[in-house]
Amino acid sequence: MDVPVVDLSVYFRYKKSQLESSVLTSGEIQKEYEAECKKVAVALHQYGLVVLNDPRVSEANNSEFLDMMERYFEGSDGVTDSRPDHAYQVGVTPAHIERPRNHCAKMGAFGPDNKPLSPCPPEFDAKWRFFWRTGPVPEKTEFPSQNMDPVLPASIPQWEDTMNTWGGKMTDALFTIAEMAAVGFAMPEDTFTSRMMYGPHLLAPTGSDFKEFGDLGHVLAGFHYDLNFLTIHGKSRFPGLHVWTRDGKKTGVAIPDGCLLVQAGKQIEYLTGGHVIAGFHEVIVSEATIKVIEAKKATNESLWRVSSTCFGHIQSDQVLEPLAPFDSDEAKQQYVPIKTGHQVQNELQAISLDRS
Repeated sequence: MDVPVVDLSVYFRYKKSQLESSVLTSGEIQKEYEAECKKVAVALHQYGLVVLNDPRVSEANNSEFLDMMERYFEGSDGVTDSRPDHAYQVGVTPAHIERPRNHCAKMGAFGPDNKPLSPCPPEFDAKWRFFWRTGPVPEKTEFPSQNMDPVLPASIPQWEDTMNTWGGKMTDALFTIAEMAAVGFAMPEDTFTSRMMYGPHLLAPTGSDFKEFGDLGHVLAGFHYDLNFLTIHGKSRFPGLHVWTRDGKKTGVAIPDGCLLVQAGKQIEYLTGGHVIAGFHEVIVSEATIKVIEAKKATNESLWRVSSTCFGHIQSDQVLEPLAPFDSDEAKQQYVPIKTGHQVQNELQAISLDRS
């Protein structure tokens, strides 16, 4: 896929020109900014994802985070830091707890070159996960289990600082791209960001143990879409992520050095009345993954695949429904208004995380 790389430095130049009220340059900078916003909107509509370059984010931050999460997953018992009574929305989720929704009908419609490797019916995922809340918590909410204080593992002293640093950078990037998407869709620039304030944003690294699940073709995360608004990833040390465009084409994903990948989730699908579709994806052990596993074995490096993922959410008490200019009668019939917290509850029950 020829997905454009969006340069967030254009965003910062535009904001600076607004503050300085520079008549000589503001018009030119505004055109450049609007063009970059349009790239965001087109990429989200056409591919369900966008690649961005954020000057606030360094590969050193990502590496520090990945190093720590490798140590954590290698030593976790999967129980002490787990909170199943809160649908695993904070703390650790061990392997074989989450199971993707059944999308067998959709998978069966794909041609042979675009079929997922995920089994039908879906099986429980081999991946682990850790959810760490980023950003402020609302003072009052109808959905307290989705807005819990984070779990703090006792074994890693730098945990809180590292998680907050990386989580803060990821959520900052999400707010920026959400504002640019709104401008690109000809919506007020705070359309999405105002609804994201006090949302249950989750830094959500996944962990996959290649000592146990390292055979070719093993499915680590089954064919699924993300239930949240936008998902952002830093670069993983192992390949294996595959995505599908809205027209059903499958491709492997390699995030360019120094860049971040943003994927559309179900909540932006609601708010745009299906103009943006939640992107389907799966994570597998591919031939490229095997090559990296063998190289890591040779140098005695960690064999845990960690994704530096962050889930950006709409605030739990906000209502999800198609917004102008996407609020056609057809869209409103298909996307019936629902509180975000209820939408999340329904999704968590469907993927076996909420077993209440």
